Amino acid sequence: QVRLMESGGGLVQPGGSLRLSCAASGSIASMNVMGWYRQGPGNQRELVATITSGSSLTNYADSVKGRFTISRDNAKNTVDLQMNSLKPEDTGVYFCNIRWQTSSRNNYAVWGQGTQVTVSS
Repeated sequence: QVRLMESGGGLVQPGGSLRLSCAASGSIASMNVMGWYRQGPGNQRELVATITSGSSLTNYADSVKGRFTISRDNAKNTVDLQMNSLKPEDTGVYFCNIRWQTSSRNNYAVWGQGTQVTVSS
């Protein structure tokens, strides 16, 4: 069973920075995609950024490009999200996610419990 543990959320002023971390444990497929999603007040969950395990290809939501950076350590099965120049609209619960496909083409995904990020003066 794969489990995700997030850390690093909190309260920050506009323009500030936060770093989120997520550690995966359990039986983890070598080829996978890890990422961060967020859900703001009254909004649906949305993609923030993802990164692949192989070539570390990244994908970002347009709203965070140039401000957020996703990175991972395959040896430790961790993924981090460095968030700079934070804006009030970045407020929300941030969820870590890992997804993979088996050799029989079954798709799996696991979510973390979420960590609150609040950007406010």
